[in-house]
Amino acid sequence: MPINSIISLLLGGFAAGIFGGLLGLGGGALLVPFLVFFFDIPMHQAIATSIIGVIATSSAGAVMNLERKTVHIRLGMILEIASVAGAIFGGITANYLSSGTLEKLFSGLLFVTSIIMILRARKHNVKDTVYTDGYLPASFYDETGKKKINYTVKNIPSVMLVSVIAGNVSGLLGVGGGIFKVPAMHILSGIPIKAATATSNFMIGVTAAASAFIYFAHGHLNPFIASLAALGVLAGSMTGVHISGRIQSKTLTWIFAVVLLGISVQLFLR
Repeated sequence: MPINSIISLLLGGFAAGIFGGLLGLGGGALLVPFLVFFFDIPMHQAIATSIIGVIATSSAGAVMNLERKTVHIRLGMILEIASVAGAIFGGITANYLSSGTLEKLFSGLLFVTSIIMILRARKHNVKDTVYTDGYLPASFYDETGKKKINYTVKNIPSVMLVSVIAGNVSGLLGVGGGIFKVPAMHILSGIPIKAATATSNFMIGVTAAASAFIYFAHGHLNPFIASLAALGVLAGSMTGVHISGRIQSKTLTWIFAVVLLGISVQLFLR
């Protein structure tokens, strides 16, 4: 592979990692389109590479978020049970679908999620609606607001159902499931957006690992490309998590929505 392609792959992984760590997406939402658009890599191979990048993002981001205590560990462990089951099924299903079908599914899911986040942000004037009458009470210190935020979790069964879908999407499209987990935890459970992104980062690595072996067994994983992308994603995710602690929830919500909307439109037009 030419040196310029290697540098491009590292930089693309770095950019995907920044958004992955910042938004709890795992980086796949950017890495998959990047590999398909700029390297003309087949969709199945791009997804397999993305899954490795998601694992790298989670590994780096989880440690930093755990130190900040923004991760809701108990909620993450509960939701991960559902996510892993969905991821295994998604990884198996993906091998029976064409690349074109996967691209359209990817585009549609990103579009719907982005619209939901935009409506949510506008409805609440971009402020977190925190519930204190739910379950699994938790708290964290918001560095930007300079205050401690206490919250509880609502609608756990509903979020578990979404986690099954998120796991399926992770195995099917290689995005870590964060595109569903973050909005579900934020909108349905009512936990702050920063806690939602941190908890998503905590979970997505395990979800991705559940389907990674399926893609490897079917020969979709190129170790050289995956390792380069993972290095870039790893560095980018650490940067993204660092930035997330210094950005307002309002800005974080809008970035999440706009990034997903832009990617969905570009991928659909392709």
